[in-house]
Amino acid sequence: MHAESGSEIRSRCAADQSGAATPPASTCRGIVLTPLTAADLPAVLAIERVSFPSPWSASMFLQELDLALSRVVVARSDALLGYLCRWIVADEMQVLNVAVAPAARRRGIGAALVAEARREARARGCASLTLEVRRGNVAARGLYRSQGFAEVGVRPGYYARDEDALILRCVLTHD
Repeated sequence: MHAESGSEIRSRCAADQSGAATPPASTCRGIVLTPLTAADLPAVLAIERVSFPSPWSASMFLQELDLALSRVVVARSDALLGYLCRWIVADEMQVLNVAVAPAARRRGIGAALVAEARREARARGCASLTLEVRRGNVAARGLYRSQGFAEVGVRPGYYARDEDALILRCVLTHD
């Protein structure tokens, strides 16, 4: 939360410079992206618990608030709807965690969060974004594909229950 602490970033659900598909503005109207604060933790943890079989703890999110290389962005309208946690290491952004509240899914919120990460990565001079996704998470894989990510590898048995992780990368272009 260091670079843009306290400022609001209006989600711009329009195509970015790379031309990758993002949802039309009408699907994201009224969504505001802001840095995570400790006050957001109860809502983030509720989303985390319903989204992942091995959810992060409150202390894990609190640690992210103290890491200079970390940033957690939340999407909100009247309520907190989703979040994305990322690290920037050298010239790469690593997306660690993305989740949207079940009632808010398929409304462009996940796409707005990922598009914001891509915008920030490009602005910070990153060459690429990477992430891991469960092989069985078809919806997330479709979202990432629509945002320019491609499969570059597999981590066998990475997740609990011996589920593979697909490694996805989005190579950024800089104009």
